[in-house]
Amino acid sequence: MFQDLTVQELRAKRDSGELVIIDVRSPSEYEESTIPGSINIPFFDDRERAEIGTLYKQVSVQEAKKRGLEIISAKLPAFIAQFAAIPQKKALFCWRGGMRSRTTATLLSLMDIHAYRLSGGFREYRRWVVETLAEFSFNQRAYVLHGNTGTGKTAILSELERRGYPVLDLEGMAGHRGSIFGQIGMRAHNQKTFESLLLERLIALQHSPYVIMEAESRRIGKCVLPEFLMEAKETGIPIRVELPIGERIRHILEDYRPEEHKQQCMAAFRVIKSRIHTPVAAEIEQSIRNDDFGRAAELLLTAYYDPRYEHGSDRYDSGQERFVQADSAAAALEPIIAALPGSGVPV
Repeated sequence: MFQDLTVQELRAKRDSGELVIIDVRSPSEYEESTIPGSINIPFFDDRERAEIGTLYKQVSVQEAKKRGLEIISAKLPAFIAQFAAIPQKKALFCWRGGMRSRTTATLLSLMDIHAYRLSGGFREYRRWVVETLAEFSFNQRAYVLHGNTGTGKTAILSELERRGYPVLDLEGMAGHRGSIFGQIGMRAHNQKTFESLLLERLIALQHSPYVIMEAESRRIGKCVLPEFLMEAKETGIPIRVELPIGERIRHILEDYRPEEHKQQCMAAFRVIKSRIHTPVAAEIEQSIRNDDFGRAAELLLTAYYDPRYEHGSDRYDSGQERFVQADSAAAALEPIIAALPGSGVPV
């Protein structure tokens, strides 16, 4: 009727392009964390799932199953049509590989739509992530981008990755830029999502002789880096990028778009306001109020972020530090590539 897959079999078929992974859990479960690359076709929506759960706990298992059958029967044609519209093979999962994925696979088979099912569901995938990360052997040399706030390190990493270089974009995986302003305009990920994205990327890069990453603190937004990545950062080869302050301000305004997120910017600033010399803090606050975001960014850099960066920058100097001075992030790209092994040939 349908075939169960292990996590390893599921990933192999996904990576070969053989199938699409479909999460049949509710939208809120999917939103919290899922298998990277999966799509959501919920068996129950959040309201329906809550109703079934209440019946299960307060009445009986039989009543919960009966109500579930009523709900899915009413929307069965539209539910099946969503799967039929996907031309590739399909693999389904729910929380434990139980009723929702089993029933969906059975219904699809009655309509001659073949689907695999992940044995153990998302819980089994999550167990695999946790155990694999705990035992992960990270032996590559890290090339670590350092630089003051606004130096364009994220843009540099993005371009390097686009060109095929082995990049670990930790901020992208965390959905956060790392600072108190880091969530503005982004959707922060939780630890589960971060670990799933991180492990998938580490496996993809495990045969690369080196990786390129940004110098991050242990915590990025809601996410905490594993110890082996902290060690890789601290023992890696630093590449320190320096850009003119005007270019850095331009990057900040482009990345954070403060004119679209003024209230968030003000709220984030007030978290650090007490750490800044009072007259400067007052000018920053007034500049945000007056939509003079360039001046606010300049003062935040010179009065807060740059001194903090200089205070902590010597901790990661391995004696092999490379310096790249340029007028823009784009101009810094080629000197950075030249600092990589093999004259920067993509791996």
